[in-house]
Amino acid sequence: MSGGHLISAFLEMMSAERGAAANTIAAYRRDLAEYAGFVAGKKQTLLDCPRDTVTAYLDFLKGEGLSAASSARRLSAIRQFHKFLCADGMRGDDPTRIVASPKAARALPKVLSVEEVDRLLSLAEEEANGETDPKKQLTAQRLYVLLEMLYATGLRVSELVSLRRAQVMREAAFLTVTGKGNKERIVPMNDRARDAVRAWSTTLPPGPWLFPANGEDGYLSRQVFARDLKALAARAGISSARVAPHVLRHAFASHLLAGGADLRVVQMLLGHADISTTQIYTHVLDEKLRNLVESHHPLATG
Repeated sequence: MSGGHLISAFLEMMSAERGAAANTIAAYRRDLAEYAGFVAGKKQTLLDCPRDTVTAYLDFLKGEGLSAASSARRLSAIRQFHKFLCADGMRGDDPTRIVASPKAARALPKVLSVEEVDRLLSLAEEEANGETDPKKQLTAQRLYVLLEMLYATGLRVSELVSLRRAQVMREAAFLTVTGKGNKERIVPMNDRARDAVRAWSTTLPPGPWLFPANGEDGYLSRQVFARDLKALAARAGISSARVAPHVLRHAFASHLLAGGADLRVVQMLLGHADISTTQIYTHVLDEKLRNLVESHHPLATG
């Protein structure tokens, strides 16, 4: 049987025995026709092509810019096709049996550079000290304190805006934070953040919240903070699309790791229950290790 006849026999089985939908059949037909063409280009047939041809086809798809998800879908069709050939006795082996499915790389978090964070903090501080209108000055001061605390502690935005004054310990040197799963952790603050919190506390009216507001919760909403932060980024010459509260949390973790912090310490500070969650930041460690080897290995060229 020719390649086309083999594919048609498989699709008939998919329709009759498995009740595959018409659009599924059409997608399989396109995918398998392209695969068959690739196999033919190798001077092979669908009945004798080896595993190397299947992996070469996946490499070809990758080179064409196809996403890992799309390549995995095509491999699924090819795998089912070859299982069908084996089940019907047309092939004695399945060349897809030990071929790994392409996996999408885990998306890296958006991270600002140290210089960009410094620009945000410097502008926020300048505006907090330079605003003359009392109401606008209070808003500017609040944003500056939020930024200093977020970059100093890596808190989740929900943890930050809902902080109670009682959670600020030892003259603002530490915070006690109750995170996901009601797990409590203690997070240190640097001198800049501590000084900002101290100054901010003197402006607050009586009440339990560190960032009080008139809303239903009694404290600043995440949306208001995010809006103010994006506006600040635009004034600092940084695309507002790249800036959000969680991006500052990512910057906190990435910059700590780049500076030599232990991954377990960063896990504790971020409040991650599982270190695998923290390992999304290991791209920073990969870069650091590569630079270390290139700089210090005796056989490294440079």
